[in-house]
Amino acid sequence: MAEDQVKENQPVDNQPETEEEPLTADKVVEETIAEEESKIVDEPTVAEEAPTVFEEETAVVDESPVVDEPTVAEEAAVVEESSVEEETFTEESDVAEEAAEAESDDFVEADMDFSIEEQSADEEEDEAKESQPVEELLLPRDTLLSAGIHIGTRMKTLDMAPFIYRVRPDGLFVLDVKKADDRIRTAAKFLARYENAKVAVAATRLYAHEPVKKFCEVTGATPIIGRFIPGQLSNPQYSHRIDPEIIVVSDPRADAQAVKEASKVGIPIVALCSTDNEFSGVDLVIPTNNKGRRALAVIFWLLARQILRERGEIGMDQDPPVTIEDFEAKVTRSEEEDT
Repeated sequence: MAEDQVKENQPVDNQPETEEEPLTADKVVEETIAEEESKIVDEPTVAEEAPTVFEEETAVVDESPVVDEPTVAEEAAVVEESSVEEETFTEESDVAEEAAEAESDDFVEADMDFSIEEQSADEEEDEAKESQPVEELLLPRDTLLSAGIHIGTRMKTLDMAPFIYRVRPDGLFVLDVKKADDRIRTAAKFLARYENAKVAVAATRLYAHEPVKKFCEVTGATPIIGRFIPGQLSNPQYSHRIDPEIIVVSDPRADAQAVKEASKVGIPIVALCSTDNEFSGVDLVIPTNNKGRRALAVIFWLLARQILRERGEIGMDQDPPVTIEDFEAKVTRSEEEDT
């Protein structure tokens, strides 16, 4: 027992000389925090990262191939070479432009040569046309013009527009003499197909009475002179009714009743029309002055002569036994005043 007490009183090895402080709650927390911090790996800060990134980028740049910068002599050589190429290109472009201009000049010269040749061909064609015999009119042009067959009125209808040659400064429309001549030929061929008595000619105007009368005497046609009686063509019960197969009127306006009835019964109509007439109901038009005394005489005389020639009753170079003066109306001064 005594030894045991001595051993307890002796200091034990490996024991601290001072007594450990008792662990408190705060001490435990501090130790725990210290241990956790010791486990965390130290991360570099932004300031510490910056030199590292810069060093890495520098290393990458250093690893890229170094391009040798051209020296002043090399730059001068390059400039000189580019100047030579530019001069060569400029010379080539100039040559190309000169060639294009020369080619265009050739085209222009060829075009001029073609125009000259074309003009020469046109002149030769005109000369050939002049050398060819001109188609003669049924009467000399001076005779037709002096008779006034080309004189129209100061009114123009759309129907007559194709037959008008020009308009005079005083507003009078002038008919084409050549077209009038052609229509007289056509109408004569048309009328010559019918029997003499089956051709009727109506004349309401005073200046047309004598020309129509003479025409019917020469050709054997049936005259309807003066006022046209209604029903003369369309009324079978009318005692003076006529039954022609074709009718000629000196003026579609003055002979409107004849045109109306002929159209109703289906009889072809040939009409002398001036610039103020319309073609309603008319089958064949002869453009002429249908109001002048001399003009009506010339037209009906020419029409009668052509019909006789088409029928073969006279030669193609012969005239009927009556003259134009025989066809012309003879009226007194009082009758002229009435018209």
